[in-house]
Amino acid sequence: MSTLRDLAEEHTQLRPADIDHLHRIAGDWQLLSDMSFADLLLWAPVDADGTFLCVAQVRPTTAPTAYQDDQVGRIVGGPEVAHLEVAYRQGRIWREGDPVWYGDVPARHEAIPVRLRTADGEAGEVVAVVGRDTNLSTARTPSQLELNYLTTADDLAQMIADGTFPPPRHPGETTSAPRVGDGLVRLDANGKVTYASPNAQSAYRRLGYASHLVGEDLAALHRRLANDPLEGTDAANAVLAALRGDAPPRREIDARGATVLTRALPLMPAGVPIGALVLVRDITEVRRRDRALITKDATIREIHHRVKNNLQTVAALLRLQARRVAMPEARVALEDSVRRVASIALVHETLSMSSDEAVEFDTIVDRVASAATEVAATEVPVGMRRKGSFGVLPAEIATSLVMVLNELLLNAVEHGFPPAGDEAEAVEHGFAPAGDEAEAAGAGEPPGAGDLPSAPEVVVAAHRFRKQLHVTVTDNGRGLPAGFDADSGGNLGLQIVRALVTGELRGSIELRDASGGGTEAVLVVPLARGGEQGRSVS
Repeated sequence: MSTLRDLAEEHTQLRPADIDHLHRIAGDWQLLSDMSFADLLLWAPVDADGTFLCVAQVRPTTAPTAYQDDQVGRIVGGPEVAHLEVAYRQGRIWREGDPVWYGDVPARHEAIPVRLRTADGEAGEVVAVVGRDTNLSTARTPSQLELNYLTTADDLAQMIADGTFPPPRHPGETTSAPRVGDGLVRLDANGKVTYASPNAQSAYRRLGYASHLVGEDLAALHRRLANDPLEGTDAANAVLAALRGDAPPRREIDARGATVLTRALPLMPAGVPIGALVLVRDITEVRRRDRALITKDATIREIHHRVKNNLQTVAALLRLQARRVAMPEARVALEDSVRRVASIALVHETLSMSSDEAVEFDTIVDRVASAATEVAATEVPVGMRRKGSFGVLPAEIATSLVMVLNELLLNAVEHGFPPAGDEAEAVEHGFAPAGDEAEAAGAGEPPGAGDLPSAPEVVVAAHRFRKQLHVTVTDNGRGLPAGFDADSGGNLGLQIVRALVTGELRGSIELRDASGGGTEAVLVVPLARGGEQGRSVS
């Protein structure tokens, strides 16, 4: 289905400012629809012959709809839209005419011109028409609530025709809540309550006001009820601003353990301030859950911080033990453990500063790569480079993946570019030429693909494809030995890598010769874990 902007740009001559105004109306007109007990259809003129296009539609939540079918995208003309033509040409609300029938549903037509005010605040031209169509099949004598709704709806309709409704949206306000059904209070020009819906009365009762609201000065009441005097003053000033014709931002009132959200709108049909409309909603439980989530998030971050501290303590103890061990093999094994523990601590350090259980993984990879080049025993410096972005990864993937990358990077640096004289050790670990290749290299034969390059480098590349993370770790070193078996060969580090990739990450890994010489490890990790997916970063 095309959007309002798409339809308007394709079929009408409306300017960008006109379309923006229609967007603001469509963002706030559920309020008018609910108080009118009517469907609202936004009609934009297509040409000068009286043809109109429906670019948006909203149904009431307080009454049955007049249209079972979606009207958006429908282009009509002729007698069917004569009422729209009158409102558009004459710039006035059209309410004449007999009921019409849509199938077996009788409906009453109204047409409200949509006027866009000029930059200096003057009434501008009519750019579109709002059709207000009421289902009459359940018509009956209206109650006091319905009469107040209809009266207020007529005032807002006139403000649409004047170009003063809807008010501009304040920064940070992404919805038009509260809604009509949450609670409605109507004020006269002096700020006294002339009507309060039952839900509004209940909301103020939660705040500690047990009496009836009618006749009460609402601004003064807000000052009295609020626990925080500043909060009460802000809520009171919002009511006073609406009475002056402004549209203040929404305010919250906390009192007696309850929280009520208020939204004050000016009522000024034909440019004359006649009072204000205050929508209220009891959001006590919403705020209670918000506070619980904040507490939970803080607790989780504190846990990650303590885990990081504990892991760093373990790493320090292992490092201290390594310094006291005389056997070189034992010292190397302890130092490897220190690096593995430290890589996990990096993830928990990042999580301790995050608001959710996800981490920006690029920074972690860069730190692990930097550490790998610093601790590796190589005679020549090895460059590290990252291509692409890992994006944001959930904690359960990041913790295992950082260990995998740590092992692959260390193996690439240490065994792809071993120090001179360590060829036998490299062969033992499965990452250097063996047999005739080594003898040929030692005899000074012409250099081949397995010789060390002039600029040693390891490249980590990542991209996302079809809910999977594809990672390659490529070096331009000596390459894999002949007959190397990735499933059974390799050192402890490779065994850890295989176990984590196939077990924890539920992915796959392949070790192979790189196309330009050296070794390439290819990882494919599914991002969907338990119905969720890691979020990418644009």
